[in-house]
Amino acid sequence: MPAAAVPPEASPPDAVPLGRLRRALVVMLRHHGDVLLTSPVHSALKAAVPGCEIDALVYTETVAMVAGHPAISQVHGIDRAWRRLGLVQRLRAELGLLRRMRARRYDLVIHLSESWRGAWIVRLTGARWSVAPAVNGRGGRWAGAFTHLYRKPLAGGRHMVERNLDALRRIGVPVPPGPRALTLVPGPEDEARVSALLAQHALPPKSYVHLHPTSRWMFKTWPAERVAGLIDALAETGLRVVLTAAPEARERAFIDTVLRAARAPAVSLAGQLSLTELGVLSRNARLFVGVDSAPMHIAAAMQTPTVGIFGPSGEMDWGPWGVIHRIAASDHPCRPCGIDGCGGGKVSECLTTLSVERVLKACRELL
Repeated sequence: MPAAAVPPEASPPDAVPLGRLRRALVVMLRHHGDVLLTSPVHSALKAAVPGCEIDALVYTETVAMVAGHPAISQVHGIDRAWRRLGLVQRLRAELGLLRRMRARRYDLVIHLSESWRGAWIVRLTGARWSVAPAVNGRGGRWAGAFTHLYRKPLAGGRHMVERNLDALRRIGVPVPPGPRALTLVPGPEDEARVSALLAQHALPPKSYVHLHPTSRWMFKTWPAERVAGLIDALAETGLRVVLTAAPEARERAFIDTVLRAARAPAVSLAGQLSLTELGVLSRNARLFVGVDSAPMHIAAAMQTPTVGIFGPSGEMDWGPWGVIHRIAASDHPCRPCGIDGCGGGKVSECLTTLSVERVLKACRELL
């Protein structure tokens, strides 16, 4: 099928000839939320070049974020556990991955992070065209690995979805105006398991608030006593709360503290759900409330009204994308600072001082 037409004046002078693209590889070697935020890149590229097969390369633990995307043909995974293998075993695993990718004969590689792996992947796959972010202080080996580099804003204020799409804009792929939704596709087994859990707790769809108050980076987490206060306030409106968290001991301990502090009962599914099951849970919720983390982006992908609680990270860069939402944040003039707690101390004053009333106000506006 022919590629989408692009007016000559709207294309960069060194645009990639879209009509010659048969296969492309999109690389994102970061965390779950980062991978989900690449989903509009796959959608936009497929819309512009329908006949192009698009693959993804991610870490194996994030494969679920893109596995069901209708624009993606194959997903390749890099297992972080390979680092702990012996030299021969690791080499065998790395070479096996490389052979699979080389067999796909990519014409284009789109590298969306600053991982050095992306540079050698481009060289070893033999792709004719490649694009990656320009990185300050990296010339030579980095810049020389790619045919195109796209520029990132000098400061914040441009959402990561738009920054990812800038890779396409840089090489002349048209990106349609208007909303560009995130895509996450749970499977039938996810639907069945979550339906069973909701029935077990007598929770009909849209009768509860999905609250995910934790993050792998605890300096982005709202204090447990404030979370408990929000549960109590929501209970007064007649809504039940379902709590979720990752299976890590630190996050589950945080949820236990919340449950002890709350007067109203809440259902805890902490550590019990996969990421795609989280998606089903969010889709059936009346509202999602959570800190800046992958589950917040999952809720946005499910088109569930979302309240994002933000502290040191910036909502302009990382806020809920493509969904009706509100941001709950303090008025600290120093935020967002991007630092792991005030002074690097892992405790963020902009979150410890954020009141229950301000978060509840955001919830009421969406309820």
